Amino acid sequence: MLGTMPDLLRLLVVPVFLWAAWRDVKTRRLPNRMWPPLAALGIVLLGWDLWATYPFGPLDSLFLLQVGISVFFVAPIGYAFWYIGGFGAADAKALIVLALIFPTFPSYLVSGVELPFVETTLGVFSFTILTNAVLVAVAYPLVLGLRNLVTRQFSPVMFLGRPVSVDSLSTRHGSLFETPDGYTRNGLDLDALRMYLRWRGTTLSALRADPDAHRDPESVTETYPVGDGSVDDAPSDSPTVADGGAVVRERPEQNSTDYEDPWAAEKFLNSLEWSAYGTTPEKLRNGLDLVSTREEVWMMPGLPFIVPMFVGLLVALTYGDVLFGVLGAVGLV
Repeated sequence: MLGTMPDLLRLLVVPVFLWAAWRDVKTRRLPNRMWPPLAALGIVLLGWDLWATYPFGPLDSLFLLQVGISVFFVAPIGYAFWYIGGFGAADAKALIVLALIFPTFPSYLVSGVELPFVETTLGVFSFTILTNAVLVAVAYPLVLGLRNLVTRQFSPVMFLGRPVSVDSLSTRHGSLFETPDGYTRNGLDLDALRMYLRWRGTTLSALRADPDAHRDPESVTETYPVGDGSVDDAPSDSPTVADGGAVVRERPEQNSTDYEDPWAAEKFLNSLEWSAYGTTPEKLRNGLDLVSTREEVWMMPGLPFIVPMFVGLLVALTYGDVLFGVLGAVGLV
C-alpha cells in the first residue's frame, strides 16, 4: 500500500475503532483516555499536511475550506447530537476525533488501484464517514426484521427489537420493549435493572424465584453500591456477580401485597445521586413485574453508533462515499 506518510499514519485509527466497536457492543462502555491521543494525532497530522503544502496557493485554499468544514461543522454535529440525547458521549467524541484526523480524502495505491474509488466534489472525508455510518444505522432495523422473519418471530416491533429469554437479560444491553400492558419504546433500561439488583444485593434468578418477597419494600434492609450498571462493573464491596448479585434472602412474612412502594422502586431511585438512565418508579416496577413473570420478552438491543461509524470508516477508505456514488449512478450529481 502506497500513500503519503500522514495518510498512512491515519490508518492507525482503524484498529482502534475496531476495538472500540467490539468493546462498545460487549460493555456499552469506552474509556475516556482513548480519545485525547487520537485527537492529538489528528492535530499533528493536520499540521504536517499544512507544512507539506506551504507556501499557500489556490489548492491550499480548498484544503483550508475542507478542514474548516470538518472541524467547525462535522465535529460540532457530534456534540449537538450528544447534547440532545441522540448520541452517547463516546459516539460524539469518536466523530470529533474523525473530524480532526480525516478532514480531507486520503489516497492509497493498492495493487495499482487508487482508493477510495468515489470522492465527493467538496472532498470532506469526515462527512463521508458520517453519511456512510448513517446509512449503515438505517439498514440495522432491516437486518433485525430479516432475522426475526427467518426465525418466525413475528411482531409489530420485529424491525426494532428481538425476543430473548429473560434469564439472558443479565448480560445483555438495551432496554425492554414491553411492559405488562403491551409494547413500549420507553421500557426499562437493562443497565438500570442491573443497578437495582446490585442495590438490593440479589440476583435476577432469585427475584424470579420469589417475586412476592422482593416486591415487599420491607424486605430491603441492607443495600449496596450500584456502579453504573455495566455487565463487568460490579462494585467490589457488594456481594454481586455478573447478573447483579449472589445473595438470596428468605421470604419475609407479609400480610398484604398492596404496598405503597412495590419493589422499593422509589426508595432505590431516591438513593441515587443521578438518574438511572431515565428510569422512573413506574417504569422500574413495570419492568420488574414483566421479568418476574415471563420466560421471554421483546427487547430493543440498540446499536452503539460507533459500530456503524467503524463500518462507515472502512467503506469510506475503500469504496468512498456511498450516498454520492448512488446519486451519481442515477444522474443526480
